[in-house]
Parts: sequence; C-alpha cells; structure tokens
Amino acid sequence: MSSDTIYALASGAGRAAIAVIRLSGPAAGGALQALAGKSPAPRLATFAQFRDPETGALLDAGLALWFPAPASPTGEDYAELHIHGGRAVIDAMLGALGRRPGLRAADPGEFARRGFINGKLDLSQTEALADLIDAETEAQRRQAVRIAGGALRRKIETWRTALIDALALVESELDFSDEADVSGGFDEALRQRLTLIIADMRGLLREAPASERLREGFTVLLLGPPNAGKSTLMNALARRDVAIVSDRPGTTRDMIEVHLDLSGLPVTVVDTAGIREASDEIERIGIDRTLRRAGEADLLLWLSEGGRDPAPGGDGLGDAEMLPVATKSDIVPPPPGMLALSAQTGAGLDALFALLAERAKGRLGDGSSALLIRQRHRLAVEGAAAHIERALLGGALELVAEELRLAARSLARVTGAVDVEDVLEAIFSRFCIGK
Repeated sequence: MSSDTIYALASGAGRAAIAVIRLSGPAAGGALQALAGKSPAPRLATFAQFRDPETGALLDAGLALWFPAPASPTGEDYAELHIHGGRAVIDAMLGALGRRPGLRAADPGEFARRGFINGKLDLSQTEALADLIDAETEAQRRQAVRIAGGALRRKIETWRTALIDALALVESELDFSDEADVSGGFDEALRQRLTLIIADMRGLLREAPASERLREGFTVLLLGPPNAGKSTLMNALARRDVAIVSDRPGTTRDMIEVHLDLSGLPVTVVDTAGIREASDEIERIGIDRTLRRAGEADLLLWLSEGGRDPAPGGDGLGDAEMLPVATKSDIVPPPPGMLALSAQTGAGLDALFALLAERAKGRLGDGSSALLIRQRHRLAVEGAAAHIERALLGGALELVAEELRLAARSLARVTGAVDVEDVLEAIFSRFCIGK
C-alpha cells in the first residue's frame, strides 16, 4: 500500500447543496490545517473558512472534520471537508489539494482498500459496501447493510473460534497427553463441537442460493407468438414506451430489459422476439437469442391472444416455470382460470404485479437473514464444512488436526485473514502450558 496521502470527492458529482471531500494519509492533517487555518478537535465538526494555501484567496466556508489515526475509517490520519456543492467550489478545493506536495487523487476504491488493509473492514464488508452503493431495491439494501455491518464476519469468527477450540483439544492430546491438567474424553467433546458447527453451516448454505440471486434479481421473460401483446405489456410494466409496438409480426428482433422494484425486490422483465418460423435471418437470430435467454430465466410468461395458443414444451426453453397468460382480454374473452390481462385498459396488471412479487420473494427471499450472499462465500463455507466432515470420520489425530486447520483456512477466505497463533493462544490459556 502506498504511503501517499489521497483525496477525492466522496459525494456525487454535479450541482448539490453539500459536497464532501475526503483525505487519508500522513499529510491529511497538514493539508487540513493549511486550508482551514487551524486543526479542529478530533471527531468534532468545526466551522472553517477554507483558503487557497498559495494565494490566501477564500475558496468557501463549511465544516472541517479531523480523525487522527488509528481511530478513523481508513485507520490512517483522515479528514473531511464539507463544502457547498457547486461545481466551481468543488473544482477550486480539489485544485488546491492537488497542488499540495505529497497529495494525489485517490484511485477507485482506495479508501475502502486502505480500511481493509488497516483492519477497519474485512473482505465481506468491503464487498457489501459496493453492494450497498449498487442497491436498487429495499431487499438489496437490507441485505447489503447487514453484511457491511459485520454480520457475516461475526458468524465466521464464531465458527473459527469453535474450530480453534476444537483444534486446541486435538493439539493438546497430541503434544501434552502427559500433562495432568489436560482433561480426558476429548473425543466426545470434539464431536459435539464439530456437529454443532456443521449444522449451523448447513443451515446457512441452504439459504445461500436465494441470497446470491438477490444481488442479481429475478428474471422474467415475456414469450409468445408474434403480435401476442408482449411489447405492449412491456411498456405497461415500465410505464413508458421502451418497446416498439406494431401490428406487423416480427417487429421485436432483440431483447429489451426493464428493471422493476416489486415489493422491494429486484425484478427484470425481458421482452423477446416472437417465437415462430423465422421469415428472415435477422429474426431467426432474435429467436435464437430468446431461446438461450429462456434457459437462464426464473419465470417464463407465455402470452397469447385470449390464451388461444398453448405454451410450447420441449423447445429448448429451459427448466423455468412456464405460466400461460391470456392477453387482450378487453377484445378476446379468456378461458376460465387463466391469468388474463389487458395492457391497454390495465385490467389484470395488479394481479400480474402481485404474482411476480410472490414468485420473486419465493426465489430471492427478502434479504433480512442473508449471510452467504456471494458464490465466493458459499464455496468457502462448503469447503470448510467438507473438511470438518472428514475430521468427524476420526482416524489419526494428525489427520484430524490437519482437516481442522484446512477448515479454518477456508473460512479465512471469506474475511481475508487468519492468525495461526490463535491456536497456540487457545492451548496456553486452556491448559496452563506455561507453568
């Protein structure tokens, strides 16, 4: 990690009431004092007039905040300048900082990276901060906030602590079996510890697929023959014209996506080319793309006028649920019991929204209890669980100890750190080794 002092605009670009500029590194305090003319008390927002250190010209008036290391978001000396959010003010402040020796503009994600390196964030929290910035729905926000707040880190540390205790029992049996204060019967105690860890891991692993999918969202494909009303429905769902609507068959050649927020859940609806015998090469390519995308979708809506055309089967549409929908219900009476709607009048749209939200929640959850939200998390915990299961098979104590070490190392991949000295510390504190 560079020892440079970095600075960057932390708030959004463009005209705003307030803008925030962050600084982190050994020269942050000097830069703050040079601009504000004073060094504020730590962690206390202080009014200041910011001046160009070279000319003394007044740049703006606002708030200065000072966080000495290590009690700062990055673990380094850290400062914030809260100024007016006009473009000219921001440019003047960034220009003054850029002319100071030892300062440079921050690279993307560099503040979070320094926080991670200095132990303020673990890998899971750093990833969750990115997810929080990208969150578009309430469920995504809720899930990202839990992980950014350390929920996954705390769970991993709970498992690691239990593994270290179990490993301490094995190591003590191997190395200190002649010590009077090493209790016997460790086999049963070890089995109980590991069985509890496995049960907890398996419970979270069962929830992991939904948690992973919540970050990406629930995908719905609109399928059907040409002129079934797919593009009209797409525009009704988007509440704007995103797809060309025409009586001419084959108008839609490529896929068009709309991202919806349904009951706080991310749902992507995709309008596709009508499925039929293609009349030209371009339309055939569009239909081929539709078939490929269908294999990745969560739900397929088969639209046809009045429900007259049955949904196809075995046409390479994948394993997703296929739901028939009768369109143009204001013109063609639908059969009894079929979901019917009219994109022109709005009839049936509320029922469709409710159905999509219900299916999305069933597949994605609501983010309130998610922990293993990335494939990386899931694979690491699966690896740890596999090592623990092999340890439970017993055998030579050296092999059991190695499986427990590998399990702890696998868990460490989630948070990005593991300290092998923890094992020795646990042994010393438990068995009075230093006597």
